[in-house]
Amino acid sequence: MLEHVLLSVHVLAGIVFVGGSAVATSLFPRYVPVATGGQGEPPPDPGERNRSVAVALHRITGGYAAFGLIVPLAGIILASVQGRMGEIWITASMILTAVAGALLATQIYPRQRAALSEPGDERPLRVMSMLAGFYNLAWAVVVVLMIVRPGAGD
Repeated sequence: MLEHVLLSVHVLAGIVFVGGSAVATSLFPRYVPVATGGQGEPPPDPGERNRSVAVALHRITGGYAAFGLIVPLAGIILASVQGRMGEIWITASMILTAVAGALLATQIYPRQRAALSEPGDERPLRVMSMLAGFYNLAWAVVVVLMIVRPGAGD
């Protein structure tokens, strides 16, 4: 029964919180305002740019990421209860989770904050989009590891 509860918490928190932060990091560069063009340069096409939406996505990125800490916590407890802590897929998932968390905390979230404090040109937003792609790729690989479980002792 405990394993079912832990697995449910782990999966649901992953879907809601990690998924939410993944979507928010991906959408943020599209909505954050950019500086208008200088002399002789045409202003950038505002398109979908909306500061209120960008602020909300920044808030979601941080808040959902904080609540997303439930995912590795429940996963570690579940792996311990099941006696799987030494399996390679668990170790690889934990490493990728740490990498994704570090990327979010040290690169993505601070860059979002900076983009909101002073709009710049679109180059930093392209870098932010790339970082969000790496963040999402790390989580996608973790999901595949959870499904395939290479080296599992089943």
